[in-house]
Amino acid sequence: MAADSALLVSLVEEFVTGLQDSKANDTATGVQAKKFTILQLVEALGPSLTSNTPHTRARGVQLLSLVIQQCYGDLSESEVEVLIAFYENRLKDHYVIIPFVLQGLKALTKSSLLPAGSAVSMLRSLFQDTHVQSLMLAERATVYNMLLNLMESREAELKGLGADFVFGFVQSMDGERDPRNLVLAFQIANNIIHRGYDLGKFAEELFEVTSCYFPVDFSPPPNDPHGITQETLILSLRAVLAGTPRFAEFLLPLIIEKLDSDIQSAKIDSLQTLTACLSTYEHKDLAEFLSGLWTSIRREVFQTASERVEGAGLAALTALTSCLSRAILSSDSEDSLNAFLDVVLKDCQHHLSEPDLKLVWPSAKLLQAACSASYRASHIVAAVVIPGLVEQYNSRTQCAHRRTILEVLQGFIHTVKNTSQSEDDGQTVLLAQRDALCAVVFSALAENNSDLQVTSMRVLSALGQQNGLLLESDVERAVDHLNRLILEEDDSKVSVSVIVCAESLSRLHPTVFITKMVPTLKQQIFSEPMVQGDGCTPSNESSQHAVRQRCVSALAAVSTQPSVVRESAPVLLEVLKSAHTGRGGFSVDEVVAVCFSLQRIADQALDSEETGRFFHDIIIPRLLTLALQAALQGEGSPGNRSPLVEEAVLSAMVGVISSACAKLQPELAGKMASRAVSLFLEDDVSFLSDNSLPPHIQLLKGGSWCCSQTVCLLMACVCSLPRSVEVPQVERLMEQLEELSITCGHVPSYTSAAKCYAGLVNKRPAGDSLNALIQRSTKRVSSELDSPASPHRTQAFTLLLWLAKGLLLRYHPLSTALTDKLFALLGDRELGPMVGDGFSLLMSDSADVLNRGCHADVRIMYRQRFFTENSAKLLQGFNSAAPDTKSSYLKALSHLVSSLPKEVQLTELPALLSLLLEALSCPDQGVQLSTLSCLVPVLTEPPPALIQQLEALVSRLLALTCSPTMTVRIESLRCLHAMSRFPEHEVIPLRARVLRALAKPLDDRKRLVRSVAVQARADWFLLGSPGGR
Repeated sequence: MAADSALLVSLVEEFVTGLQDSKANDTATGVQAKKFTILQLVEALGPSLTSNTPHTRARGVQLLSLVIQQCYGDLSESEVEVLIAFYENRLKDHYVIIPFVLQGLKALTKSSLLPAGSAVSMLRSLFQDTHVQSLMLAERATVYNMLLNLMESREAELKGLGADFVFGFVQSMDGERDPRNLVLAFQIANNIIHRGYDLGKFAEELFEVTSCYFPVDFSPPPNDPHGITQETLILSLRAVLAGTPRFAEFLLPLIIEKLDSDIQSAKIDSLQTLTACLSTYEHKDLAEFLSGLWTSIRREVFQTASERVEGAGLAALTALTSCLSRAILSSDSEDSLNAFLDVVLKDCQHHLSEPDLKLVWPSAKLLQAACSASYRASHIVAAVVIPGLVEQYNSRTQCAHRRTILEVLQGFIHTVKNTSQSEDDGQTVLLAQRDALCAVVFSALAENNSDLQVTSMRVLSALGQQNGLLLESDVERAVDHLNRLILEEDDSKVSVSVIVCAESLSRLHPTVFITKMVPTLKQQIFSEPMVQGDGCTPSNESSQHAVRQRCVSALAAVSTQPSVVRESAPVLLEVLKSAHTGRGGFSVDEVVAVCFSLQRIADQALDSEETGRFFHDIIIPRLLTLALQAALQGEGSPGNRSPLVEEAVLSAMVGVISSACAKLQPELAGKMASRAVSLFLEDDVSFLSDNSLPPHIQLLKGGSWCCSQTVCLLMACVCSLPRSVEVPQVERLMEQLEELSITCGHVPSYTSAAKCYAGLVNKRPAGDSLNALIQRSTKRVSSELDSPASPHRTQAFTLLLWLAKGLLLRYHPLSTALTDKLFALLGDRELGPMVGDGFSLLMSDSADVLNRGCHADVRIMYRQRFFTENSAKLLQGFNSAAPDTKSSYLKALSHLVSSLPKEVQLTELPALLSLLLEALSCPDQGVQLSTLSCLVPVLTEPPPALIQQLEALVSRLLALTCSPTMTVRIESLRCLHAMSRFPEHEVIPLRARVLRALAKPLDDRKRLVRSVAVQARADWFLLGSPGGR
């Protein structure tokens, strides 16, 4: 024990007189190890604490505080009580001691054993004996943290102080300037307001001491380690100012004053603070300030050129109106909402009827903002504004003015819709104006002006979203107008608007579209085209094809409900059947458009079980039937064969089947897999809609190309199903797919077989079975590729490429062997260019297979991983390659780099820059274009390695501005344009040379090239001139 006492005395002496700060940790360790108590430490510090020298006393208090900071959790209640009394007494001591006293008190506020009343005692001593703002920054932060600790652990005691606590805090905070401490002070003020502390008569003082920072004007220094931003301070202060209605009489005049500022950020902060306040204020708090607030908000919306200020002003008006709407009316009270809206209407409504409509939009936005605040407000505003707008529309003759009024009406309808949805009352505000609104819309639809028609359809869609505004007769009339526009209007804007409007209305009124639109469009689609020589001109024929395209698109758009799908989809199928049989004169493009429409219907299903079953039972079997009938008719001459054997049509069919199968329920998905496999493996046509098909069609045997290319439909059926669906006879199926993909000579056939094979491999469960399958395929492919005399090398490469992609997407370990084989083939003189292009396929998303929409196993960041693991191999292969095969490596590199995110490109660029410059000199225009697309984003923030190669880069880019390919010329000019923003001292020496070279593209035969050349040359001209950039 004596030894411990001697140790303690020694530690104290070495810290106090020897100035060895490390002894504080040793002392704390001794206290925690129970070698001595905290009170024994105080006794050992006796001579130091009673010294006549302030700095000695300060060292003694510092040691005690440092120990308490580490040991406050081990102190007993009696020890805490003694230490608090000691520290309170020391607050009256010399100023050099105060920082260490505050550190000790802060540590004690964290103790869970604070005696009752000690929090009040500490604060009274602190507020009486310490002038906080005369302390240094760190000590002021200590005081604020003490207050926060006590507010968390001793809230009841602090509230017992009443308004004295608020007054003490106000004194402590008054004059604070450091942003770090302001965040703490605002947090304390926020706690005072929101936790029910008694403000007493000091509400104004608390407001004054915090509002002096409003609006916040703070710009953090560069690389600020504390992370305090202007936004942090703004939100902290706003929470204080908006926290209590007692601040209203002080804050609202301040906001009105600050809105007169010329500083945009001050205006936005003021308006956003007003919006935050109004959620807690009542109408009586606003009464005397309403006029000033409205005047300021109106001025900002009318006069500002900033969308942010305008948006903040409109949000504030909405909040203001909402606050007034919450007022509870009594028989003898004035309706403050009505009175306020009367003023708003008086100031804004007349602008809606001015001859030039100059201020119509600011006025409309203000009225819509007030209207959107509440159901009551929307009633008051709409009842006055809507009839006036309808009257204005009917009195105007200029289409531009009428369109503007329609757009304003649309805004009000959307606004009223939102307020009606938020109320329990199901009656819409606009019900009284229904007839007038419908009359305006139908009048505009009947006009010949396309802009007016487009706007009227938007208004019609908005009306349709509200219950009761469109009767069934109105919807029928609307559909008649839409039918007319589809058949007669060839303006693209009108066509798009018709599609959008029809889709919107069909969701709510499917029956009308079934009875009115679907039959009309069907009749038009199947109307016989005029035969050449019967007065038909090429323009008439083109017009009829355009009408058919619009009809087909409209059928897809309105197929939003299962009931409509059952009527519209058979019409589209009938088009395919007519095209197959040669009736109706349908072109290949029209057949493709029909398939795209069927795919859109499948995509719109949104996992609807009813629609999925309809596609499973009806659509997919009929599509397969038509495709097989066309295939079995034989190759024939192009003029006589069915359009359904064309590659473009089959690709479009794949999209339909793939989209439908991807959304099937598990039971239907399993049935679809079984049907598709039995059809292609066992010639089972029993589920198809036509029993006239022969019994042995042998689709996978590689006979007629018309039959073998239907393997793409097998891919669509089985490769788009969820991974949980088990494909029957998968081993046998994959054997035949492998055989077809290697031995078939028809490009679409063996490509589709390879894609189907890869899609199945991608979803197969990992294990020995999959590994054996991959190894067998790899061996077969390698044997074909390694034999120069093999007639199937291209087919084997195609299978290798797709198989590598399927495995690469899922990070399968055996994918490395396949990609290594691809790297080796880059040096092959026959296949090298194809392999280089194949890397684009590896890195890009595939539309019909191996994508997330088809439930493929796609891991995140697989591109970055592949690049990281293989870029060195690519560089090594390029360096050792023969000169005539280097272009293949450059092609592969450009595809790899262009697929990477910009951040990765910037990181990898220094190592690859020499190859990219070499790629720009490659005669292959595909390589040039891919490389330029890599460089454009990188040049906006050029790394140092690029600056060092500036001369070589400019030389190659200038040469490409004369490329025979327009896209290469454009991209090279964009790169040169980006380089004009490089550091001036780097590019000024090149200025004259670039300007001379850019003179030629100014006379390019293509307008797009000339446009980019003008921009690039203008910026190069301005280099070095005062204010040039």
